Amino acid sequence: MSTGKMMTEDVKDRAELALNNDFLRKAVRFTTERLRNGKKMASEQHGHWEEWRERGRQIRLHTIAHLDYYLNLFTEQARANGVHIHFAEHAAEAVQISLDIAKRRQARTVVKSKSMVSEELHLNHALEAVDIEAIETDLGEYIIQLANEPPSHIVIPAIHKNRYQIAELLSKEAGETLEADTTILAGFVRKKLREKFLEADIGMTGCNFAIAETGSMVLFENEGNARMVSTLPKTQITLMGMERIIPSWADLEVMATLLPRSATGQKLTMYMSGITGPRRTDDADGPEEMHIIIVDNGRSLQLGNPEFQELLNCIRCGACLNACPVYRHIGGHAYGGTYSGPIGAVLTPALNGNVNEWNDIASASSLCGACYEACPVKIPLHDMLVYLRRRKVEQGHGNKLESLGMKGFAAVMTSSRRFTAAVRLGQLGQKPLVRQGGISLRLGPLQGWNSYRVAPSLADRSFRQGWQTLEQELREHARPMQQDTLRRMEQIKQDRIQQARAKKGGGKRE
Repeated sequence: MSTGKMMTEDVKDRAELALNNDFLRKAVRFTTERLRNGKKMASEQHGHWEEWRERGRQIRLHTIAHLDYYLNLFTEQARANGVHIHFAEHAAEAVQISLDIAKRRQARTVVKSKSMVSEELHLNHALEAVDIEAIETDLGEYIIQLANEPPSHIVIPAIHKNRYQIAELLSKEAGETLEADTTILAGFVRKKLREKFLEADIGMTGCNFAIAETGSMVLFENEGNARMVSTLPKTQITLMGMERIIPSWADLEVMATLLPRSATGQKLTMYMSGITGPRRTDDADGPEEMHIIIVDNGRSLQLGNPEFQELLNCIRCGACLNACPVYRHIGGHAYGGTYSGPIGAVLTPALNGNVNEWNDIASASSLCGACYEACPVKIPLHDMLVYLRRRKVEQGHGNKLESLGMKGFAAVMTSSRRFTAAVRLGQLGQKPLVRQGGISLRLGPLQGWNSYRVAPSLADRSFRQGWQTLEQELREHARPMQQDTLRRMEQIKQDRIQQARAKKGGGKRE
């Protein structure tokens, strides 16, 4: 079920390319920082963020635990609304269903709103292979389509490009030089896509949430392109991951609060469209024919799995990417698959079920837990990354040198005597290598680290050594004080004895 890796075969090689791209690092860091700050401000303004996170988590836990029931309910309601429902077990089946619909409609042009599932299926390539033009209408997706690149962020696909690079791409498309001004560039794209909207035979969308109780699907967007895609063409195809269900419209209120705040720091997205079936007789617009393709593609493998089932709770906000220190340094393409960041490091091998092929990206994490803190539905991605690493070792794909190193680490850390000896040995052994408080040597296990940073040296005196010295100083300082206190107490005792004797003697004289 592999989707195939992008670019080079090893995450270290892909990370190396990213780390040597100064613009990419600056662009990704700048944008993710802006998104993080926006989320922080929006969640603080909300006032009850942690309570709503827990509400969102409980909704997702309940839905996934009863996914068969809600999928059946959604299917029944959607079909009653006139929607054609298709189930695809794997990517190839989903692609074939899409192609069959396009062939039956004799389609030559497909306009698409942003859809991570269509990226997951590599649907554009399949459409192009049968001479059907597929046009991405989300601005970021349109830019990377022209660049022939995959998205590097779930929410902002072209996060790695600046306006000059975008101007160059759009100028080639326009056949003239366009000024690197965002208003001019957006204006050109808007004009270009309007023509495509009017010409298209099929509109293709993703699905943020599907409402089980009414058979409706909901789209979140900021540009209005999804509304054009879902209203102008006569045929609409919606690609929906099987886990996108929520029980009711009341539950959508929670998700509509959590998702935009987590994704971009907005209180609400600019457009939120609820679509319940194809165009009716008295409707002013909308498709004459509507298809929803419910895609499994490895998702059902996680059902009942105590370690990975919560992975299906994801609402695709991208907050974990913005919080991840690894993603902020290397961007999305270094992860090699459709999904990047912490969610991609877990989701890609989980969907593919092939730890051997994807056994490197789970290690592209510091396990700091920032992804969990950022996630609006509290998915424990940091734990899942550990589970994947363990599974990698259990299946015989572990690094033998790393295994020996961890055994040595365990042996040292489980004995205070060995730990103390190791610290002292390290303090002595590092002296020839330390320069200005750090070790810049590119050798052995330090080679990868020191390519882009300086390894910190051990302190001349460790905390444990400093604490022992402090304890000794305190004891030495306390000893004369204790002796003085004992002398004073003895003197007080003797004085009281003398006073008691004097008092007793005086009583006898009377």
